[in-house]
Amino acid sequence: MTGATSRERAAARGREAAARPRAARRMEVHGVVQGVGFRPFVWRLAQRFGIDGWVRNRSGVVEILAEGLPDSLAAFCSALAEEAPPLAHIEDVHCEEIAVAGLAGFEVDTSLDGPAGGRLVSPDIATCPVCLRELFDERDRRYRHPFINCMDCGPRFTIIESLPYDRERTSMRTFPMCDECAREYANPGNRRFHAEPVACPTCGPALTLLDRRGRHVHGDPIERAAARLRAGGIVAVKGLGGFQLACDATNESAVAELRRRKHRPDKPFAVMAPDLAAAQAVADLTPSEAAVLSSWQAPIVIVRDRGTLAPSVAPGHRHQGLMLPSTPLHHLLLQQVGGPLVMTSGNAAEEPICIDNDVARDRLAGIADLFLLHDRDIVARYGDSVVRVWRGEPVFVRRARGVAPSSIDLPARVTPTLGAGALLQGAFCLAAGERAFLSQCLGDLDTEESMGAYHEALNRYRTVFGIAPELVAHDLHPDFPTTRFAETTGLPTIGVQHHHAHVAAVMAEHNLEGHVIGVAFDGFGLGEDGTVWGGEFFIADWASAHRAGHLRRIRQPGGDTAVRDPVRMALAHAADAGVLDAARRLLGNAVDDEKAGVVLGQVATGLGSPETTSAGRLFDAVAALTGVWRGLTSYEAQPAILLEQAADPSATSEYSFDLDIEEDRLVIDTRPIVVAVVRDLVRGRAPAVVAGRFHRTMAAAVLEVVRVLRGQTGLERVCLGGGVFNNDLLVSDLVARIEAVGMEVYLPRRAPAGDGGIGLGQVLVAHARTS
Repeated sequence: MTGATSRERAAARGREAAARPRAARRMEVHGVVQGVGFRPFVWRLAQRFGIDGWVRNRSGVVEILAEGLPDSLAAFCSALAEEAPPLAHIEDVHCEEIAVAGLAGFEVDTSLDGPAGGRLVSPDIATCPVCLRELFDERDRRYRHPFINCMDCGPRFTIIESLPYDRERTSMRTFPMCDECAREYANPGNRRFHAEPVACPTCGPALTLLDRRGRHVHGDPIERAAARLRAGGIVAVKGLGGFQLACDATNESAVAELRRRKHRPDKPFAVMAPDLAAAQAVADLTPSEAAVLSSWQAPIVIVRDRGTLAPSVAPGHRHQGLMLPSTPLHHLLLQQVGGPLVMTSGNAAEEPICIDNDVARDRLAGIADLFLLHDRDIVARYGDSVVRVWRGEPVFVRRARGVAPSSIDLPARVTPTLGAGALLQGAFCLAAGERAFLSQCLGDLDTEESMGAYHEALNRYRTVFGIAPELVAHDLHPDFPTTRFAETTGLPTIGVQHHHAHVAAVMAEHNLEGHVIGVAFDGFGLGEDGTVWGGEFFIADWASAHRAGHLRRIRQPGGDTAVRDPVRMALAHAADAGVLDAARRLLGNAVDDEKAGVVLGQVATGLGSPETTSAGRLFDAVAALTGVWRGLTSYEAQPAILLEQAADPSATSEYSFDLDIEEDRLVIDTRPIVVAVVRDLVRGRAPAVVAGRFHRTMAAAVLEVVRVLRGQTGLERVCLGGGVFNNDLLVSDLVARIEAVGMEVYLPRRAPAGDGGIGLGQVLVAHARTS
């Protein structure tokens, strides 16, 4: 065609393409592909490659029927996986060749319900940069709209009632779209195409500001709420997954008043900074911490404090829980305030977080001065996720908003199973096939209300993910509410030892098979012998855990009373080590003769004082001896946490310890450690140095047991689980030591190290014992 025009050449190519045979494929895309902009992404690919057909949601998958030239169809299929939206997570694409039907054009079809298996749902997503620019753009029609969102951000799991994910199955169904929003919603080329929460000031949810008597506060709700916060007031804010209580984080009287009203004397408050620059003024951030803070998950990140906040925000802590705004409402409020705010859970004491407007006004009336409300219902109760950054990557201390209900891949296909969890940091795990759905943290499950929230969340997971458990795994402790619940389900049950579940959770997360050396350190777990365990070494696989070692047994005077009063454990350990008189002098006014007599009597007789090997209780004892904390505890692991905060990380020496053999088990004799701690303190050694040496000693002792067990078994893999391993100082030292001797170390990252991850381990153990 020498001399042909470009139009003639294009026409010739068109005739040639028309003459070529077409191909057709039906595809199912599995993974997190709903609520993440996947269908408009597919539509755009179809336009790019000249593909005809359709795409639609069905239950938890995306179905695609595509026709086109073979080369174009192959390129289209490759781009599906290689160019997927950043929030999507493709696990698998099922593809089959089908007959060509002669389709013309490409459409986004109506969603269908379908089989329950394989459902995955996106967690809630923090406000994206594009929506954030629109939020503060006076020319945009969604300027200062507190509920702005698009396919790349906004509420997901907290508004979903069932799948497939469409507006009529969310709490947005009560907000009919205006014509302009409807056009955006229906346009595959618009980034708000099928963004189910899409709305604007004309048709979307609206804010209301009330005082504690329920009277409307006139004026702009955000401006008036911000003014009250700047003046030292306390405001209840309806967030994404529940209410939060806010006050000025730089105002000591405001923070102290919030503590008084909330009956939360010591537990650190989380702080929300307006933006990353403000966060860097509050905390000494590493680049990795800044990246996690700014991520779409927007979790609370434990960071080093610069000392600019009110002292009562985190008393006794050198580190602070810090987060950035995760919703447009929070962005607007923080921008209006112009500084960091305490942003803590909207509940009284340890009650479940309030999610209903009327309930919040009733229960928080004695705490909040004002209530910043909106009329979009919260379907799922969620707090904020908490992470610490270790070796540049996030480690989850608490799974909640932005993380749950993301699935965790299992190393085996399991029968539909419920891991009921434990008592503290309540969380269940619902699993089927090769996926485990570890729930959000539901708080301590020691009240009827908290168990009500547990049942509510479990029923929701069963509905959304379509999993009906056929087996329930639970803790061995018969008095845990989760154990009692398991026994009422009418399903087969399997009891799983607490610390075996901790180790198995690490194996599940890291897809480890075979045997490992497991180290489980925490405060409490019922042992197979009926005593209290908590400083354990195992040779473990999925099905079994041989107890190969532990800390020295000691009496826990008064049982649970000693958990609340660390001085009791200080006396018990000092008496056991033969340094009671010196310890009494160190403890001073924290223990009088009467109290000492009662406690030591319990130690001597064993009355109401079970034997324990708990590492947590040993940390408590050292915290009391050093003077770091001698009062009654008001939150879990308070003495141990404060001991880590007080410890001098530059301490280089460590104390001696002994290894004994007891019934073929290695026993770390804690007596030399306690003797050395007491002597150092009596000689005037700074408590910070003593705390640092104690941490190094514990790392050295664990390493020694691990090395002996490697020599006995040849095992090279070590799994660390249990709440004590939330201690960054201990973990960093211990992992470095184990790696230095050539062994592999595995820690929980996606599942919490404490009891919030134990349900995952229960599922794996139950599978191994029944398969």
